[in-house]
Amino acid sequence: MYILVTYDVDTTSKDGARRLRCVAKACMDYGQRVQNSVFECEVTDAQYCYLKERIKGFIDNSLDSIRFYILSKNENRRVEVIGIETAYKVNDTLII
Repeated sequence: MYILVTYDVDTTSKDGARRLRCVAKACMDYGQRVQNSVFECEVTDAQYCYLKERIKGFIDNSLDSIRFYILSKNENRRVEVIGIETAYKVNDTLII
């Protein structure tokens, strides 16, 4: 499944800055940062559930906001970019 993860973590405290780093690290494990607080990810259903639970363990529900947009496989073909292209094509081969 192709998902877009966006987040807004309150960083007015040291704990908030730590939460922000933890959320970003979790997202980096599953996708690519396309803007400061936006990640494009291609995950299985199990990976999606694990990512959500992992992020839930980091955030403060009264201060932070995380949004998961579940998109169809064709959605990445409908993304329009103006300026620098920072996303990878999730259907291409990825060699690590």
